[in-house]
Amino acid sequence: MAAEEPQQPQPEPLGGSDADGVNCLAYDEAIMAQQDRIQQEIAVQNPLVSERLELAELYKEYAEDDHVYQEKIKDLLQKYSYIRKTRPDGNCFYRAFGFAHLEALLEDGQELQRFKEVSARSKEELVAQGFTEFTIEDFHNTLMELIERVERRVPLPELLAAFNEPATSDYLVVYLRLLTSGCLQRHRRFFEQFLEGGRSIKEFCQQEVEPMSKESDHIHIIALARALHVSILVEYMDRGEGGATNPHVFPEGSQPRVCLLYRPGHYDILYK
Repeated sequence: MAAEEPQQPQPEPLGGSDADGVNCLAYDEAIMAQQDRIQQEIAVQNPLVSERLELAELYKEYAEDDHVYQEKIKDLLQKYSYIRKTRPDGNCFYRAFGFAHLEALLEDGQELQRFKEVSARSKEELVAQGFTEFTIEDFHNTLMELIERVERRVPLPELLAAFNEPATSDYLVVYLRLLTSGCLQRHRRFFEQFLEGGRSIKEFCQQEVEPMSKESDHIHIIALARALHVSILVEYMDRGEGGATNPHVFPEGSQPRVCLLYRPGHYDILYK
């Protein structure tokens, strides 16, 4: 049975009258700030990208009588054998994608060269769209340096170590976010149909794509897959009906090179 989560301590009452709503607001903000700190403490206890683990380890994360998730894990085990976990910090989709694809390229020289060419051109494409070259250059260099490590066939532990260096790993995440933003804006007419709330694509990118720690959804995955011409399969595991996960391939009908597991708010890497 899954271990019980520790009780979250509550902030001390701030006191005073709340007739004007000011103290109530301050109290709510104190609660939210403390919850944020607790989540950050939980996050930093996890590596940015873990070692490869037996997929059956997932059973331990849910109670034995949680039949919905236990059944869906059983279904996953029919298709996959291993999982590599990522830190739950809002950047997990980009980090999981980046590591999973580069890891696969260690064994695929032809795809590596194609990906290297696309990645090399990507900076000029972003600059042509109006992104400042000076601002994005270091992030692009990080991606190209990682690709060059793969080209030299570095040992897998060395690649994993690079992804667990916060500077390297976060710079890669920033660049993948910029690529996603660039693709969304280049194809704004297509992507605007997915937006709600009357926001423009530009506003959506500034608020939900480019900032670090912003979670990713279908629209982000479609855009990044399109930007880099890489097929991504995501297994969705939630409390929906049925005893199986729901796989989606981006773009639809393509042959996936990267397999990810999505649980509400989080992405990990799957291995067949």
